[in-house]
Amino acid sequence: MSEPILTLESVEKIYPTGVKALKDVSLSVQRSEVIAVIGPSGCGKSTLLRTVNGLEDIQGGSITFHGDKLNVRGTKWEQVRQRIGMVFQSYELFPHLSVMGNLLLGPTVVTHRDKATARAQAEKLLTRVGLLDRADSKPHQLSGGQKQRIAIVRALMMNPEVLLLDEITASLDPEMVREVLDVVLELAREGMTMLIVTHEMGFARAIADRVVFMDAGRIVEIDTPERFFTAPSSQRAATFLDTFVFQDPGTGAP
Repeated sequence: MSEPILTLESVEKIYPTGVKALKDVSLSVQRSEVIAVIGPSGCGKSTLLRTVNGLEDIQGGSITFHGDKLNVRGTKWEQVRQRIGMVFQSYELFPHLSVMGNLLLGPTVVTHRDKATARAQAEKLLTRVGLLDRADSKPHQLSGGQKQRIAIVRALMMNPEVLLLDEITASLDPEMVREVLDVVLELAREGMTMLIVTHEMGFARAIADRVVFMDAGRIVEIDTPERFFTAPSSQRAATFLDTFVFQDPGTGAP
């Protein structure tokens, strides 16, 4: 097996209040691997992603990307975030800019890419997600599913090596979930390395190479979707899975 692209070793996240959000978290991610991170609310899933992206500092352990430690003084997070993209539940689109304006901002301002080249890439990606006709629309003119697809495209505009997806369907109406998950499924087929925090168990089962189950800030178990969803090794995971009714991600049927 090749060297992992991303490694977390004994990561600890402790808030000033003394709350331990992450406890001895270790995980390695291979190139083109899709990892679904699941668990109950408040277990540390989103915090895990935020530490990888430098949005939360850590108080113990290490995070390594391509052999370079990220949690050290002098890390240029602006550059790291061009290679490790993140998509949030709340879209984070600039309301005063058009869709195209949102997409061009990072490539042209942060990486100083030629505007014509960036626009061509944006148009190609918008076509891919079925939203080229909304290029001149403002975010308030879009549905939730459309906003989330634009947020994914915005992250892809930076040509990241790793994509972090944090509960990207949590705020969507059920009928909008499918259109967003289809985009992510296509990215997985194309080999995008992804860490996906999700409450969509059927989707996690269909897309992931491995499933990470967390509880109370710890990784309880890591396994393939087949083994995890049919015979979890921990009683805590089994209890968690008992609360879900699984659906086929392609049809929506149980």
